[in-house]
Amino acid sequence: MVVTTKHTIDEIWSYLEEVIDPEIPVLNVVEMGIVRDVEWKKDECIVKITPTYSGCPAMNAIENEIRKKLAEKGVHSFQVLTDFKESWTTDWMTDHAKQKLKEYGIAPPEEKVDSEDFLLNLIGSQKIVPCPYCDSMETVLQSEFGSTACKSQYYCNECEQPFEHFKCI
Repeated sequence: MVVTTKHTIDEIWSYLEEVIDPEIPVLNVVEMGIVRDVEWKKDECIVKITPTYSGCPAMNAIENEIRKKLAEKGVHSFQVLTDFKESWTTDWMTDHAKQKLKEYGIAPPEEKVDSEDFLLNLIGSQKIVPCPYCDSMETVLQSEFGSTACKSQYYCNECEQPFEHFKCI
């Protein structure tokens, strides 16, 4: 006779916190807001994930790492489902995750602005992003794209450090 132990939802969430985002190694997939839901349906654990954007190349790696972690923790029956019902937003990132980004040297996403204000702010102006190293506002955009499509590349004129900015999505 095989005895199976059903892991609690809280345990599953804690296992998922051990899965690191492959593109941002200081954050896990829960902090990023990629893991949207965990539930038990009968004897199967269902983990729902949402990509940061539809073409995110890291999603396959994230799904594989979730599978490996659950199996490592003894969760024998599970599915990892990619859910496109909602579009991922930087609002799903925890405040702690944003602080960890800054400490790592990536300027975190700013709070979203009203869509009207957003469009007005684009006209003839460049977003000023504070430097994650020295907090200077004397920064300049070097490229709309950094190491990944969700980040842009900036340079700080004060401390003379290049840095990435995680775009507000």
